[in-house]
Amino acid sequence: MSKNLRNICIIAHVDHGKTTLVDFLLKQAGTFQAHEATADRMMDSDSQERERGITISAKNASFLLGDVKVNIVDTPGHADFGGEVERIMDMVDGAVLLVDAVEGPLPQTRFVLQKAIDKNLKIALCINKVDRPEAVGSDMVSECVDKAFDLFVELGASAEQCDFPIIYACARKGWCTANVDDIPTLLEGGGERTLRPLFDVILGFPAPVADANAEAQLLVSNIAYSDYLGNLALGRLASGKAKKGQELIRHGVDSDGKAVTQKFQISRLLSYEGMKQVEVDEIIAGDIGLIAGCEVLEIGDTLSGINGKALKRISVEEPTMRMIFSINTTPNSGREGKPLQSRDLRNRLFNEIRSNVALRLEDTEQADQYYLLGRGELQFGILIEKMRREGSEFMIGRPNVLMKTENGVKMEPYEKMTLDLPETCSGEVTKMYQQRKGQLVSYEAASAANTEEQRVRLIFEIPTRGILGTNSMFKTATRGSGLISSESIGYKPHAGTIFHRQTGSLIADRTGSTTEYALASVQERGVLFIGEGVEVYEGMIIGECAKDNDLNVNPVKPKKLTNMRTTGSDGITNLYGIKNMSLEKCIEWIDDDEWIEVTPKSIRLRKKQLNANFRSVRKADRV
Repeated sequence: MSKNLRNICIIAHVDHGKTTLVDFLLKQAGTFQAHEATADRMMDSDSQERERGITISAKNASFLLGDVKVNIVDTPGHADFGGEVERIMDMVDGAVLLVDAVEGPLPQTRFVLQKAIDKNLKIALCINKVDRPEAVGSDMVSECVDKAFDLFVELGASAEQCDFPIIYACARKGWCTANVDDIPTLLEGGGERTLRPLFDVILGFPAPVADANAEAQLLVSNIAYSDYLGNLALGRLASGKAKKGQELIRHGVDSDGKAVTQKFQISRLLSYEGMKQVEVDEIIAGDIGLIAGCEVLEIGDTLSGINGKALKRISVEEPTMRMIFSINTTPNSGREGKPLQSRDLRNRLFNEIRSNVALRLEDTEQADQYYLLGRGELQFGILIEKMRREGSEFMIGRPNVLMKTENGVKMEPYEKMTLDLPETCSGEVTKMYQQRKGQLVSYEAASAANTEEQRVRLIFEIPTRGILGTNSMFKTATRGSGLISSESIGYKPHAGTIFHRQTGSLIADRTGSTTEYALASVQERGVLFIGEGVEVYEGMIIGECAKDNDLNVNPVKPKKLTNMRTTGSDGITNLYGIKNMSLEKCIEWIDDDEWIEVTPKSIRLRKKQLNANFRSVRKADRV
């Protein structure tokens, strides 16, 4: 029966077109009725995914090719969400590797391909965006295939994996071809503009190997929740059959890592039809589905028949950095949202790590503060924004990398960082990252001859500390046209001191509402983050000081009113401009002695020590 099944995933670097390709695969396979309205990037269902234009969590769907059911998983492309990619690899037998025809293989391409090769998956290469102006009429497409082949060999792919089928596609227009010579005709509007060649490749992937007569076994790869059904275990049935009402055993681990078992009865079974979850009476070996009925679930658990054994638990790469979460202790606590108490905050973070194996939770010396361990700033920023939209109030500190000691030597995580930018900006960017202990290991031209702007690709090996907080500076240096991506390359000896920020903070020294008159004099000392009429409190950061020391200022001072008339310009003040600090910019900007106050309505910066007479303004005395 499993011969009529195919389980595949789409893997690629961020923004190479995975979700767009899945859209057209579903449409052209006849998943939707002719009258059904469909949105772009249907698989990006989360509000933050649609706003940011990236995939954050892996999504499942299915479609029919004749009598063959194809289960397809769309995966994230950003390195911070690598844990999502690692845990879904156990559910599939084949992978479509998407590579941008112009950008070629990038760091996350290497990461996801390595995972697919390690799992011994059948892999097909899809060169996407062959319609980009830089690729048209150039040798870029064939060069991209050569680079991809070199990457397969470098990552230790088997001879069978290196003999991969190649598809050339324009995902946003819904066509592809297996013949590179057909690309010019298709670009001009001729030829068969469908994804049929890719469908043929998918049918060529191996069917899942599973024994339908053995005990049922399912490795929990993801957890969903339904208001009506409770917890849902998502995974591929490795063997046997699962039927409604059947008794299963959950093989899990407790907080100490000891094995525990729990018996439960299947209350509902769900399978995928298109993007919908539909109730079924039975799931066969090799198929992907959801099982309801078990109250306690964790990713990595095994659900088996009464005599079944546990499968190997899912393992992902270790976190490389951590961020501290705290209850809101500012004078404004409770005014704009629900202030999380320490127990509520811990439970919320614990629920998050249950559904995300790439995150860890650790206690601190303070009862109301917790360390969340993860992969990167974006991963933390997504969670913080999600909690904020839930109506919660809390505080966060600056992310710090996780050090370790080997044979008495202090080690820190390093990353291989790839930068694609205009050649005119390369000098400034190189200097910026070399000052942060980065080593330039590659410098090469990255654009075709038929483009006006010459671009280059720089590759650095740099401590993770050196990358933190540089995203805004990189965008400024490249006038917004630079692309940056990175991958972890393990631990190396500690690189020494790296200065995070050369400037200090402008700090309100009293509570009140800001006035334009007061801010006009404060702005001479630096850059303001807030305008007039904003409620501030002692210790709240209102701007960036031009010098490296902090400066306590009075932003609420009113102009004294008199009955003396002076020149016509008297009383007219002008603020030069306010620097809007988004959540991501705040995470990049803050130092170790500062907090970000997060509420549903506002993002504020503050000092950990609010009282001015209890903290020094000297940079050398900061925590």
